[in-house]
Amino acid sequence: MILPLFVAVPLTAAALAVIAPWRWLRSLLFVVVPFLGIPAGVWLFTQGTIGHNVGLYPGGVSIAFAADQFTALFVITTSVVALTANWFAFVSGEITARFYPALTLMLIAGVNGALLTADLFNLFVFIEVMLLPSYGLMAMTGTRSRLAAGRTFVLSNLFASTLLLIGAGLVYAVSGTVNYAALAGAADHGPLVVAMGVVVIALAVKAGVVPLHTWLPRTYPATSSAVMGLFSGLHTKVAVFVLYRLYVVVFDADERWSWFIIAVMCVSMLIGGFAGLGERTIRRVLAYQMVNGMPFILVMLAFGTEAALAAGILYALHHMITVGSLVLTTGAIEETYGTGTLSKLYGLARRDPIASTVWAAGAFSVVGFPPFSGMWGKVGIVFAAAEPGNMRSWLVISVVIVASIGALLSMLRVWRKVFWGKPMGRYSASLGVTWAKLLPGLSLMVVSVGMFFAAGPLIDAISTASHALFDVPSYVSAVFGTTDPIGVVNASV
Repeated sequence: MILPLFVAVPLTAAALAVIAPWRWLRSLLFVVVPFLGIPAGVWLFTQGTIGHNVGLYPGGVSIAFAADQFTALFVITTSVVALTANWFAFVSGEITARFYPALTLMLIAGVNGALLTADLFNLFVFIEVMLLPSYGLMAMTGTRSRLAAGRTFVLSNLFASTLLLIGAGLVYAVSGTVNYAALAGAADHGPLVVAMGVVVIALAVKAGVVPLHTWLPRTYPATSSAVMGLFSGLHTKVAVFVLYRLYVVVFDADERWSWFIIAVMCVSMLIGGFAGLGERTIRRVLAYQMVNGMPFILVMLAFGTEAALAAGILYALHHMITVGSLVLTTGAIEETYGTGTLSKLYGLARRDPIASTVWAAGAFSVVGFPPFSGMWGKVGIVFAAAEPGNMRSWLVISVVIVASIGALLSMLRVWRKVFWGKPMGRYSASLGVTWAKLLPGLSLMVVSVGMFFAAGPLIDAISTASHALFDVPSYVSAVFGTTDPIGVVNASV
């Protein structure tokens, strides 16, 4: 019965932040709520697979929440990213906006609800709870271009949300339920496959998968660095989480879809890896690294084993931490020098060696160099792809290598433009990135290094999460109290 509190607490905190006249209270709620999400996620990890039907109504009728170790890892990591993004917003002064704390807390509530919900309609509801404050955050922070970008963001996500609602309606029309547990293993039914396909397309839009990706690099960089850091670790990763859950629970990790998944994800890797070479600002380059990261995670669905999805989970956690660090470090540079345009910055490696080192560490992690989490992420992807030893393996590994080279070239281009060369003479010698603004990004990079050196316990935890994801009978039991899916989805449909 504690599961609904993951939504109720941040929502209550958001309401208090709206009505509270004291800035100190709003600031306290702003930081404490995502901080509490970390130990709460750790507690969730220790509980195994659990569920709760709100109001104690029967399963399949009530609002159902369910969680396992897979859920817990995402709750912990999203809380870490949200905490550091809010920390950066605090030191950069964005928290002075009256409703900024309330909007971010509402966003966190939506994310937690989407991770914990056990049915498609409530997934739609919680994604809307995520999106509504996101529209406000887009409009109130960032550059002048944020209004045009906000229009693109709103239209793209409204389209995806409408498609998700239509898909949920179609699923209900052909099966009589939208509950994950009731739909377990039911995707062999032809009409249900089509209906679930609409849901998957909607989630692919939200995940920024090619060719549905163009909204992301055109909207995220237009907002502030704190908001972009928040979005980078929360929005797209919720879509990835749900795709993993549905593919295992509903589609039963069916390999019939493997070549289609590989084809889409390989194209996404190549476009995401090389498209950043044409961008003119640091954060637009990083936005394409976000696009590049999604297919690395989702391509593991094509292999459909516990080991493969464990590799995808590891890469997802690494990507959330590393890209968050890069965005917040870039934000510290933008706050200091007033721009993130590549042509207007140079020589920061000499002028700001600490900030430059943190940014370079993030770039190394994205590419997959040690001693950062990206190395184990890339190694895990390659090893899992190599396991079958067939043409799928050769194709995925080859594209992973080529796309990683593209990411390396994009990062090298930023380094050459921004950090190489003589220090900029038009700024006083005393001007530089302050520790206060640098620490949020630095702390995430410390986490990335910790993930590298603590690879043993981390991989054990991720393997446990992957096993829990594949333990569909336990998930069904947590929702319904039985290992058999109940509802109208059965052999007679």
